[in-house]
Amino acid sequence: MRLELRHLQMLCAMADCGSVGRAAGLLGYSQQALSGQLQRIEAHFGQPLFRRTACGIEPTGYGAAIVTQARDVVTRVGAIGGHAASGAAQEADRPRSLRLATTGSPLLAGLVTRVRDRLGELPLNVTSVHRPATAAELLERGAVDVVLGVDHPGRAQRLAPSLAHLCVATEPLFIAMSAGHRLRHRLEVRLAELAEDSWFLTPDNGAGWPAALHDACAADGFTPAAVHDYLGDQQQLQLMVAQGMGVTVTHATVRAIPGVLVKPLAGSPLWCRHLLAWQPEAVTRPVLEVLRASAVAAHRQLLAQAPHFQAWIKRTYQVRTAVEADWRERRNSSVL
Repeated sequence: MRLELRHLQMLCAMADCGSVGRAAGLLGYSQQALSGQLQRIEAHFGQPLFRRTACGIEPTGYGAAIVTQARDVVTRVGAIGGHAASGAAQEADRPRSLRLATTGSPLLAGLVTRVRDRLGELPLNVTSVHRPATAAELLERGAVDVVLGVDHPGRAQRLAPSLAHLCVATEPLFIAMSAGHRLRHRLEVRLAELAEDSWFLTPDNGAGWPAALHDACAADGFTPAAVHDYLGDQQQLQLMVAQGMGVTVTHATVRAIPGVLVKPLAGSPLWCRHLLAWQPEAVTRPVLEVLRASAVAAHRQLLAQAPHFQAWIKRTYQVRTAVEADWRERRNSSVL
C-alpha cells in the first residue's frame, strides 16, 4: 500500500475522536470502511498504531509518534497557500478576542499559558461554569467561542449539530484517600473495598456525574455508605481527605498534597474524556490548531508530573506489551 495524505488524515481523526466510529462519521466513511483502512495502514507500518480501551481507542506508543508526524504533515499541507493571502485578509480571519468557557477542567491553566504564548495578541476571556449543559448553551447562542470540558464514556455530552468538537484525551479516574487509610499500601484499590467509606462528590452536573460513579458502584454490588456533596476549592477538599473524612474520585492529573494518596482503581471502571467544543464560525483553523495543541500539551505535562499515573501506566504497558508479544508469537507460529 502507498501511504497517502488521506491516510494521515484518518489517523489524526481517529486519535482526536478516540473512536473509529466517531472518526468515520467526521470523515464521511462507514465504520467498516475506516476499520479496513486502519488495518491496511497498520500493515504498512508493520505494527498496531491503536489499542482498544474501555471507552474507544488510543494510540500505542509507536502510534502516538506516527500520529504526531502525520498531524504535522496534514497541518503543513493545509497551510499551503496561506502565506500568499494579503495582510488585510489575514487580519479579517483573526478573531478580535477568544471567549473560553470551562467546566473545571484541570487543563485550563496549561492551555491558557500556551495560548497566550502563541497568540499573545489575541485577547482571551475565561468563564467558569459547573454544568456542562450551561457551557454548551453559552456556546450555542454565541456567548462564548470555545468550551473546554469533560464528559464520561456512555454519557457523552450532547451538543447541537451546529457545534464542532474533538477529544483531547481520555484518562482513567483515580481515588484520593488519606495517607493513613487502611488501603494505603495497595498498588490499586477495588471499588467495592471502599463501600463503607464516606465519599466527597460534586453535585449532579447534568452530564453524567456523579451518575457514572453510582453506576460503577452498583456494578460492584454496593451503594456508597455516606456521601458529602461538595462543590468548592479543591485544596480544601484535599485537606479534608487528608484528615480522613472521606475519599473522593479525582483526575489522574491531580497533584496530591502531603497526607493524600492517589490510587488507581482495579480494572479502571471510571474514565473521563477531555473535550474541546467550539463555534465553527467564531474560531479560525489556525486558532483551533493552537487550542488543540495547547490542550494536548497541557494534559501530557500534567500526566508527566503525576507519579501515581506514571506508576500505573508503567504497570499497564508492561502487561499489554507482554500480551501483545505473546499474541504476535502465537500468530507467527500459526502462520508457520
